[in-house]
Amino acid sequence: SDLCRILSFSLSSVCVPSSLSTDDNMGDNHTFLYFAYGSNLLKERLQLKNPSATVHCVARLKDYKLVFGNHKGLASDRWHGGVATIEHSPGDEVWGVVWRMNVSDLESLDSQENVTLGAYSPVELLVKTKGQDLNCRTYIMNSCVYAPPSPQYLKVIVMGAEQNGLPKDYQEKLRAIKTNMYEGPLPMMAELERARRRAKEKVNHRSNDA
Repeated sequence: SDLCRILSFSLSSVCVPSSLSTDDNMGDNHTFLYFAYGSNLLKERLQLKNPSATVHCVARLKDYKLVFGNHKGLASDRWHGGVATIEHSPGDEVWGVVWRMNVSDLESLDSQENVTLGAYSPVELLVKTKGQDLNCRTYIMNSCVYAPPSPQYLKVIVMGAEQNGLPKDYQEKLRAIKTNMYEGPLPMMAELERARRRAKEKVNHRSNDA
């Protein structure tokens, strides 16, 4: 549809497995790799409930595209607009961040993605990095009804893309996404700003101690 084309564009994305694949490549059965393509691109967002998350690398998912919408058309109370998901699209690609996470954070990650409510399903997809291909966990929305994101939600995605050095042309595509122009309060944004301030204070404290 025209709306779908407006809301979608090429990005590299990650998928989540229905049965968790631990990070056998690193000989570690206590961690897994998660590919984020939406708000979890931003470290402070992901670490709110998943403190073990550390950046592994930037990666690209081939033959998928980024779209925005809501599960069965039910608008997000958290973000007041469409939220990110991915769908198969030959020739497209999604860029994202591969995070290494402890298995102990899996339950909270699933909860954030509303897996038990059926909003998202975990899948496993192969993403490409400079040196190798990686099997990563990610999430795909079920029964997606397309809807534009709020400006605040898009801002979080853009900040995450900048923070992790995603390709410049990809960042420009993100900035060009049309939003729903929502201007009301968003408690999640205030929470993220506090988290970012705390992180900055820690960095400054360490540099002063050095």
